[in-house]
Amino acid sequence: MPNPIPLLAASALLAVAASLLPQPWSALCLVAAISGFWRTMVRVRSSLDAMRAQKAALDEQLLQSQKMAAIGEIAAGIAHEINNPLAVITQEAEWLGHLLSQDPPDVAEARKSLDGVRAQVTRCADITHNLLNLARTWKPVSQPASLNRCVEDMARLTEREAAPRRVTLARQYDQNLPMIPLDPPLMRQAVLNLLVNAVQAVPDGGTVTIRTGLSPDSRAYLQVTDNGPGIPREILPRIFDPFFTTKAPGKGTGLGLAITQRIVDRLGGLITAANIPGGGACFTISLPGPKTEKNNE
Repeated sequence: MPNPIPLLAASALLAVAASLLPQPWSALCLVAAISGFWRTMVRVRSSLDAMRAQKAALDEQLLQSQKMAAIGEIAAGIAHEINNPLAVITQEAEWLGHLLSQDPPDVAEARKSLDGVRAQVTRCADITHNLLNLARTWKPVSQPASLNRCVEDMARLTEREAAPRRVTLARQYDQNLPMIPLDPPLMRQAVLNLLVNAVQAVPDGGTVTIRTGLSPDSRAYLQVTDNGPGIPREILPRIFDPFFTTKAPGKGTGLGLAITQRIVDRLGGLITAANIPGGGACFTISLPGPKTEKNNE
């Protein structure tokens, strides 16, 4: 049904115009004009409804196309990540067959080959585990917690991997940072992913700097910076895409940052990545602070 307000306004204008015409033509002209205007409004409304329906159908088609494109990218990533260890397992199995066919069998070399198979099986398990984490619908259990404590717990754990390569983890914690609403287990996983990623990015003897603090808008933040090569500008927009990685084959699944982004999003935060002038990368997690929590109550 057309909006009656424009129709009434148009009718009033037509009535004024008709009053200027001699009788009885004025009444006939008014009726004809109103009837014609009404039919025009009905046609316009019908056309608008058809256009809206067509737009909705096109939007749905676009959404489905985007979903299929995303599924295609993820499927390609899964195939690539799984095929690599499977190829190694196949080679090791063939080599094992050769070793065991010797007289006498080379048991020592066979054990090394079996260790290689176990390593690739573990890698496949890690990939599927990370995929499940990526697909999970997390429901954070928010509670007042110390961001510094969550970060330090994971920093100590990461130092075990950093020590053999003499990588330094420099802490710059805001000791006055208040408790903020967090899900500590989820936050620890996000922090661990960032720290491991940073340690792996720097050369031997490199430095990873960890900062925490409160921004002027009362949001808590965590910054992880490194003095590695940084992130190529052309791939920076894709750094959080699943299966996207700049690491050498076999060195990463490309799921860590994607999982981290999902966790941060579930915690009501935001994660960004940027390059540092002079070299290195910086990842920043911004989280709701104590004032944000109070205002939301």
